[in-house]
Amino acid sequence: MSLLTVRNISVARGGRPVLDKVDLSIGAGECVGLIGPNGAGKSTLLSVMAGLLPAQGAVALDGKALGDWPRAERARRIGFLEQGATCHWPLTVERVVTLGRLPHASPWGGESPADRAAIDRAMAQCDVTQFASRNVTTLSGGERARVMLARALAGDPAVLLADEPAAGLDPYHQLQVMELLAELAAGGMAVVVVLHDLTLALRHCTRLCLLDEAGRVAGDTGPEALLDSGALGRVYGIELVRGGHEGAPFALPWKRLSVESRA
Repeated sequence: MSLLTVRNISVARGGRPVLDKVDLSIGAGECVGLIGPNGAGKSTLLSVMAGLLPAQGAVALDGKALGDWPRAERARRIGFLEQGATCHWPLTVERVVTLGRLPHASPWGGESPADRAAIDRAMAQCDVTQFASRNVTTLSGGERARVMLARALAGDPAVLLADEPAAGLDPYHQLQVMELLAELAAGGMAVVVVLHDLTLALRHCTRLCLLDEAGRVAGDTGPEALLDSGALGRVYGIELVRGGHEGAPFALPWKRLSVESRA
């Protein structure tokens, strides 16, 4: 059964369609890569799925309309990492990650053993434990990005929506983050991740949803099937050099296609 489902989702801004009748379902154990060119509506769709942006259509969590869930329970079930998320307050890294436990907080008690375990686990998963006592504003952009991912994971969500969590990270930590998301999905979490790096998407996601420039679903299938379909090249307007290594596919953008050849 799908944990999170969107049906016939449409969003327009300034009279321009951003998303056009999008359907997408995500089940436990899936790591779904949301890909597509700039302006395809990927971040918009993620915000709709988190219940942060109104849209035409329907969004359901565990078969129940998202709007019918109590806000606190919805916050416990869905973790959301926005694009470029950061913290501008002079808080320690540990305190920032602790904020991810707010949906679980009791008004009558302090930090519980479960809270402590979740905070420590999230910091270890995102490789920020060594920064625990550091002021988050003193970290590099990539380090802060990992702290914000740890904050989202500290809430132990059933569904994680992550908007470009690998952007701005060095190659080591890009791989670490994607391996972590794949591992979380394998453990039963439903993960939706917006990506621009096609090789990271092809290698680490169980499924890819490709949005085109009109905000429509141009493909929703397994990584190799999508690569075989030729849809990636058509939608992005590029020629890809593809291959495989250790049983996983990869694709490198090689050259731009002319408008005529994209038709």
